Formats: sequence, C-alpha cells, structure tokens
Amino acid sequence: MIRHRGAAPGAAASPAGGAPGAGSPGTAPGAGEPDGPGPGATEPGGSGPGGAVSGAAARRRRSDPWKTAFFALGAVAILAGVAWALLGSKFLVVRSVEVTGPAAVSRTAVVAAAGIRLGTPLIRVDPAAVARRVERLTLVRSAQVRREWPDRIVISVQERTAVLAVASGGGYEVIDKFGVVLRQAASRPAGLPVLHTPAAAGPASLRGSPAVLAAATVLRELPARLARSVRAIDAPAADAVTLRLRGGVRIAWGGTGQPAVKSRELAILMRGHARYYDVSDPQTAVTGR
Repeated sequence: MIRHRGAAPGAAASPAGGAPGAGSPGTAPGAGEPDGPGPGATEPGGSGPGGAVSGAAARRRRSDPWKTAFFALGAVAILAGVAWALLGSKFLVVRSVEVTGPAAVSRTAVVAAAGIRLGTPLIRVDPAAVARRVERLTLVRSAQVRREWPDRIVISVQERTAVLAVASGGGYEVIDKFGVVLRQAASRPAGLPVLHTPAAAGPASLRGSPAVLAAATVLRELPARLARSVRAIDAPAADAVTLRLRGGVRIAWGGTGQPAVKSRELAILMRGHARYYDVSDPQTAVTGR
C-alpha cells in the first residue's frame, strides 16, 4: 500500500467541484440575505408607527380648511353685528341734545343751528360740521361738540363779549373785540367806550379789523381804575391807539406792546395832572397841555 506523505489518515480528497450544496467555509446557508422587514419598517398598507403619523397629518390637513372657514365666518358675523349696532339699531341713536354755556346764548337757537335730528345714529353725527353751523350764530364765538354714548350730543358754546360801541345812524352798535356786531342800542351802552372810526368806515367794515382788536386789547390791559375812566377810543391803526378819559384827558398809547411798562410810566406822569400823555414809547414818555 502506497501512503502519501502529509495526508491525514482517513482524510478523503474532495472532488474538484466540491460537494453539491456545500457552501464556503464558515458561511451558513442563506447568510447575507434579509430574513424580512426590519424594525420600524412600514409595509404598504401597514399599520406601523410611521403609518399612524402620516394618517394623523392627513386628517389635520383635511380639517384645516373647515377651521379657517369657521373663523372667517365668525369675524364677518362680528363685524356685521357692530355695523348694525352703530348704523341700523335703535340703541345707539341721538335721543337728546344738551347745550352748555352762558345763558345769553339761546339754547333753542343753538339746537336749531346744530341741525341734529333725534333718532339719527350717533356715529353719523359729524361734531366738526355741527360746530361750524353753531358758530354761525352771532352771539357764539366758538363751539365744541362731542358724542356721549350711548344716546347724547353735548354742545359747549362760548359767547362773544361786548367791549366797544360804535355810533351808527341815530344809535349805537355794540361790537366784540373782533368787530362783530352783537346788537343795536338807541343810546350809548353803559360801561362801554365809544370807538371812533374814520368817517368812511362803517360798523360792517370793522369785522376782523386789526385796529379794533388792538383797541380792545389795550382796554383790557389797562389798570382797572384807569379802564373805568375811558370814555372813547381812537384807533385809526393798530399801532395808533389813543384813549379819551373823563374830563378831556387824552393818552396816546400807541400799539399793544409793553403794557406793564406803559402803565407804570403813565402812573408817574399823571401825578402832574396834565391834559395829554404820550406813552407810545415808554422810554421817552412825554406830557402836554
């Protein structure tokens, strides 16, 4: 018997192609091939965790348009309700008009000039337009109008104050500091100085006159005792105001500036009992006969 060296006893040589079905050494049959879906994998139509999330998101997307439509309809309903309450309901309408201010201004005249109909929706009342209509009244200098919810309009008026009288025809016209004629009087009104105007200037031309405003301003700034002595005022221009006192005394006051300085200088000069004083320039005040 011939024995080959190096061969293990009893070891049989393997055929060249290997035994049918035999794998590579150390490799189990079927190794390297997946046995099935891994953890967390989602098969089509499956119900794993991924599938549940996708389904919830889809349901939310389907419900979002309905929520949007619901909130939009709610907002429209609220706006419609507010508009109806302000413009169409009987709750927020004018039920009364209150007038505040001096008693000399007639409440009836103010309400009539305001032109506000009871029952008008409060929101439709234009305070500025109402104030302009009220200010057309002769005795009203200014007007303020406000809404007081839910059903009232309040009109506050300030009247014009008579400060001067102007000779007109056989009587006098009483004017305020803006030259607005407030009323007529048959005789000289007590306590009001007479404003002497140029012969060509009638009472109607005095409205808005700077000279009238200057005369009224000077009169207001005089010491009270001196103001009570003023019988007449000449005001051909705003910077040429002259006061005529009882007893024929005249004071050339000039313009409206430096009233305190002029009053102080005049008080010193009047100690000399002159008939004429010029304090139009208080730095060079003079007296005369």
